[in-house]
Amino acid sequence: MTTAASGTPRPSSPAVPPTARTVLAFVNTRADGSGRHELFGDGDSFAAWLAERDEFGGETVVTDADAAVARELRDALVTVLLAHSGDEEGLGGPLLGAERHLRRVGSLYPLATVVTADGAQLTSPQTGVPRVFGTVLAAVTTLAQSSDWGRIKACRNPPCHFGFFDRTRNGGGLYCSTGCGSQVSMRKHRRRQRHDVGTPPEA
Repeated sequence: MTTAASGTPRPSSPAVPPTARTVLAFVNTRADGSGRHELFGDGDSFAAWLAERDEFGGETVVTDADAAVARELRDALVTVLLAHSGDEEGLGGPLLGAERHLRRVGSLYPLATVVTADGAQLTSPQTGVPRVFGTVLAAVTTLAQSSDWGRIKACRNPPCHFGFFDRTRNGGGLYCSTGCGSQVSMRKHRRRQRHDVGTPPEA
């Protein structure tokens, strides 16, 4: 990519790797105030979601208990992605709790390494719902070992927390969209206005 004026090379935005797409597909299943519905509410809704996604093994028989495990894994990952965005409310205790939960999940759904002449990749050797969770963990692990790990984030706008891949050149994105960024700026502006109105004039 080049600039129009000088013709000198300009860094392009990083592409979204397939592993990031896998993680984002899983974490972006939460309900929020923007009209998105909970997709892991019960076994039926979780099964319907899986049936549309071959990367997780496609159609699978699941239970309500499986959906509960999926929600816990997803919410722990969202907390980690909020930390990537520098969200202060998600740091400290919430982040430590999420990391502990992810360690437990990692021990329950171990991964296998597949080595070929072209390289090696992590996969889940299990079937059914365990394969789904293993596939998510394999994608997370591959991302975490690359420079892209810090670019997968959750939006800092509290009603949203939508997962996104930060494609800014400096990796400094905090929000999934300009709309969310504007909402946060407006809330901060209104808080400043209320503070200024409530502050007595200087003598």
